[in-house]
Amino acid sequence: MSEPQRTVLICQSSSCLAHRGADVLAAFQGAELPAGVEVVPCDCLGQCNLAPNARVVPDEIWYCRLTPEDVPEIIQKHLEGGEPVTAKLHPRIHSHRLGFER
Repeated sequence: MSEPQRTVLICQSSSCLAHRGADVLAAFQGAELPAGVEVVPCDCLGQCNLAPNARVVPDEIWYCRLTPEDVPEIIQKHLEGGEPVTAKLHPRIHSHRLGFER
């Protein structure tokens, strides 16, 4: 089996878990993922104020305030289509993508 091309890290620390982080993880794990994509639970991503969070590597795309209902769109648009889901991008990390000045 070849190495994954992308890894989706889903935070499972206390703040994310308090905001349905386990449900977000389960939604990713239960979905049909594109070839070369793996989903991995992880410790704190350090963005607790916008929980639950996910980080897609090596793309370095950070998603925040996720719900299980967001997962199909992220899979379709980002993981299959290569375009991040703008509405779920972390505003501080992706201020340049969202048109915010720093």
